[in-house]
Amino acid sequence: MTHNVAVTTEPTTPLWRDTTLDHETRADALIAEMTLQEKVAQLFGVWVGASDEGGEVAPHQHEMEEAVDFEALLPHGLGQLTRPFGTAPVDPALGALSLLRTQRRIAAGNRFGIPAVAHEECLAGFAAWGATAYPVPLAWGATFDPALVRRMARAIGQDMRSVGVHQGLAPVLDVVRDARWGRVEETMGEDPYLVGTLGTAYVQGLESAGIVATVKHFVGYSASRAGRNLAPVGMGPRECADVMLPPFEMALREGGARSVMHAYTDTDGVPSAADEQLLTGLLRDTWGFTGTVVADYFGVGFLKTLHGVAATWGEAAGAALTAGVDVELPTVKAFGQPLLDAVADGKVSEAVVDRALRRVLVQKAQLGLLDTGWDAVPRALAGADLGDPQALRGTVVLDTADRRALAREVAEQAVVLLRNDGTLPLTRPARIAVVGPTADTATAVLGCYAFPVHVGQRHPEVPAGLELPTLVESLRAEFPGSEVVTAPGCGIDDTGTGGFAEAVELARGADVVVLALGDRAGLFGRGTSGEGCDADSLALPGVQEQLLNTLLDTGTPVVLTLLAGRPYALGRAVRESAAVVQSFFPGEEGTPAIAGVLSGRVAPSGRLPVSIPNGPGAQPSTYLAPRLGQVNGVSNIDPTPAFGFGHGLTYTSFDWSDLTVERATVRTDGEAELAFTVRNSGDRDGTEVAQLYLHDPVASVVQPVQRLIGFVRLALAPGQAARVRVTVPADLASFTGRDGRRIVEPGELELRLGASGTDLRLTAKVTLTGPVRAVDHTRRLHADFGVTTR
Repeated sequence: MTHNVAVTTEPTTPLWRDTTLDHETRADALIAEMTLQEKVAQLFGVWVGASDEGGEVAPHQHEMEEAVDFEALLPHGLGQLTRPFGTAPVDPALGALSLLRTQRRIAAGNRFGIPAVAHEECLAGFAAWGATAYPVPLAWGATFDPALVRRMARAIGQDMRSVGVHQGLAPVLDVVRDARWGRVEETMGEDPYLVGTLGTAYVQGLESAGIVATVKHFVGYSASRAGRNLAPVGMGPRECADVMLPPFEMALREGGARSVMHAYTDTDGVPSAADEQLLTGLLRDTWGFTGTVVADYFGVGFLKTLHGVAATWGEAAGAALTAGVDVELPTVKAFGQPLLDAVADGKVSEAVVDRALRRVLVQKAQLGLLDTGWDAVPRALAGADLGDPQALRGTVVLDTADRRALAREVAEQAVVLLRNDGTLPLTRPARIAVVGPTADTATAVLGCYAFPVHVGQRHPEVPAGLELPTLVESLRAEFPGSEVVTAPGCGIDDTGTGGFAEAVELARGADVVVLALGDRAGLFGRGTSGEGCDADSLALPGVQEQLLNTLLDTGTPVVLTLLAGRPYALGRAVRESAAVVQSFFPGEEGTPAIAGVLSGRVAPSGRLPVSIPNGPGAQPSTYLAPRLGQVNGVSNIDPTPAFGFGHGLTYTSFDWSDLTVERATVRTDGEAELAFTVRNSGDRDGTEVAQLYLHDPVASVVQPVQRLIGFVRLALAPGQAARVRVTVPADLASFTGRDGRRIVEPGELELRLGASGTDLRLTAKVTLTGPVRAVDHTRRLHADFGVTTR
C-alpha cells in the first residue's frame, strides 16, 4: 500500500534578503533576478512633494521636465524620491506619514518589495518647513571649528533620519575662486585646507546619524569664468589637483562620504557628467570610492541641451552612465525609456547598467532597505496612531531648544569683527539708530537654501515656521535700557535715495548708528546672493554704499554690520567706520549672536574664510595667488585685500613668543617639529585662532606665496598662556609637478605662524633634504597640534 505524505517546506529566503551575507553579494543576487526595466528603475529619482494631509506624495511638476506618470513607474520599482519635505510647506509629522505611506506603496508595487531612497537638501540645516535654520556654510568657515561643525551636522542628520530621509545633498566642497559667483554663500571659503577640514567634519557628523552624505560639486564648479553660474571652467590640471580636489580627497578618505554629485560645468570642453577619467579613473580606480555618483539636478539632460555633447536623450544617458554617473536626479528623463531603447539598440551595454545598479543596491542594503524586517515607520512616528493624521499635526518638532542653542553657538563663533576703533563693545548707549535694508527684515539671516527662502517665498500665505528675530528686535532685547530707533534708508538693491533723509535724521539724533547692509538671498536672479544670483562686481548692491557714505558724513559713530552671502568692498568704512562686523547669513539665531558681540556678551572669535576686497573690481583674486598675482609695478590693479584671509579681531590681545624649532632639517619623507606660546595679554576672555601657513620660496612649478596647512583655536582667559607643539609632515609641502605627479621637493621652506594670512607673528625656516618624492592620495593631510595651557 502506498501512502501519500504531505511535505511542507519553509519558504527560502532570497539571498539578497540574507543579512548574514555582505552587501555586495546580496546586490549581485538581486541583480541576477531583475529584468532590464527593473534594473533601470533603480537608477533614477522622481521629484515629489509630501502631502500636508498625510496622504501619499504627489509628483512635483517642474518647468524643466514633463509630467511623470508615477503610477506607471511603480510596478518596476523606484530608485529615489526627490525632496518630499523640501518641495512645499508641510507639517513634519504629516510629511513623515506621507513619506511612510508612499514607501509602503512603492515597496508593495514592485515584485521585490524594494523601497526608495529619500533624499533632501541640508546645506544650512534640513531644508524642511519648521526645521532649524543654521548659518550658511560660509559662516561655518568663519568658525574655524571642525568639532562644532561635526556636532551641527550630526544634529541635522538626526532630524532628517527621524522622519524617514536617507540621503543629504551636502556639503558643498567647492573652493571660492571668484567672489562674484552667486553660490559663494554655499562654500566654506577660498582655501582648500579649510574647506576640506570643515567639509570632512560635516560629512562625519551627517554619516554618524545614518545619513548618506553627498559631497558636491565634483569638480571645479566654483572656477567658472567671470563667476557666472554654470559657465565653462578654464582651469588647468594643476589648479584642479592642488586647489579643487583636496577637499574631496579629505571628505571621502577621512569623512567616509558615500555619495558624490557631479558638477554642472565643463572643464576645457569636457562636462563633468560625461568625464570618465574624472568619475571612474580618478574617483574609483585611483581613490577607491565605492559609493554612488548622483547627477546634479537635470545634469544628465544638460549633456544634450546645454553642453551639446549628446544628440539624443539616449546618448546623454549612455555618456553619463559610461562616465560613472549612477543615478539621474531629480526626476526621470534620460535614464528612463531613452536608456532602455539605447540598451535594446546595442548603443549602451547592459553591463554598464549593472555596474551602476550594483552600487545603488549596495547602498540600499547598507541602509537596511533590502532587509526582510524593513519597516517604513520612521523614529519620529514610532508608536503614533497612524490612522488619525490630524492628531499627528504638530507632534514632530524639528526646531527644539537644543537645536536653537546649537544654531546660536555656530552663529556666535562665526561673527567676524573686522575693524574696531574702541567703540565696541557698546556701553549702554542712550539712543541707537539701527539703519539699513537688513535691519528689520526677518529673512535677512537666511541663505538661498534655507527653507523659508528656497521654498517659502512661493507660499507667502504660509508662516515661516521659525522664530526669526530681526536685528532691531535683538538689539532691543540686548540693550533694554537704550532707545532703539530704526529706518531702512533703502532696499537691498534700490537705485533711489528717497529714504536717506529719514536715516540721516535718526543718525544725527543717536549716540551710535548700527548700519545693517548686505544681501537678499534668492535663486536665479531673484536675489543678490544665491544660486544663479551672480554679481558683476563686488560693490554693495544698489545704493547701499551711498547710504554708508551719507551716514559716515553725519559724524555719528557708525558700526557697519553685514548680513551677506559674499564678501563686498566696503569703501570708506574700512578706514572711517567705528567698527565693521561681518556676518555671513548667520541663521535663525544670527541676530542675537550679532547683538551679543556688539554688547560684549559674546567674545568675537570668527575669522575670515574669504578675503574682503579693497575695491569692487579686483576680481577674480584669491589669497592663494602666486607672486604675479600680488600687487606689482606692471599692473595698475591692486588686488591687496582690505581684510585678508583668516583676519578677525577680538576684545582682548594676544602675545606670541618663544618659537622653537626642534627639527629644522628633515628628509622629504620626514616631519618638522616646532613649538610656540600664545598668551592672552588683555583683560577679557578671548579666542585666538593660530594659523599655520607654508611658504615655498623656490619650486619647480609656480606656487602661491603662502597657503594654509593647519590651525587651532585657543580659548584663553586673561593672563592664560598656551604652549602649542606642532608636527608638520613633509607631505604638506607637496604639490603637482610638471609631469602631473604630486611630489615633495627638497629645498628651503618657511612655516609661518600668525593670527591671519596678513598678520604673521613667527616664522620657522625648515630645510627638506633627500630626493624628490612622489606621493598620492594616501599622503598625510594634517599637521598635528598639541596644546598645553597654563
